[in-house]
Amino acid sequence: MFAIVEIAGLQYKVEQDQKLFVNRLKGDKGGKVSFDKILLTVNGAITVGAPAVSGITVEAEILDHVKADKVIVFKKKRRKGYEVKNGHRQSLTQIKITGITGFDGKKAEKPAKKTTKKADAESAE
Repeated sequence: MFAIVEIAGLQYKVEQDQKLFVNRLKGDKGGKVSFDKILLTVNGAITVGAPAVSGITVEAEILDHVKADKVIVFKKKRRKGYEVKNGHRQSLTQIKITGITGFDGKKAEKPAKKTTKKADAESAE
């Protein structure tokens, strides 16, 4: 079972107990957050939203607020003596997906095995 969810303007494929880094979210370490803009779910059957699937929510726990690796931005114009060096570190939040809820308590069921005409005829006798 997984879902495609929009978090802070970006789309992520999430599953139960998955850890991922997303753009900085409001909330304290150890806090709970929920996302309700679910674009697609797969729980035995595929459900595609138009634009979002209603009734499904993704629950997550904030593990930590961190910064990403530094990215160097270097600008230069040759023969002009112009050089500018800047750095940037993106603020991220590490979250753990605790559950995908709203499936009316039904778990993913495996589809029934296909039977052939010969097997049906034998069982009818």
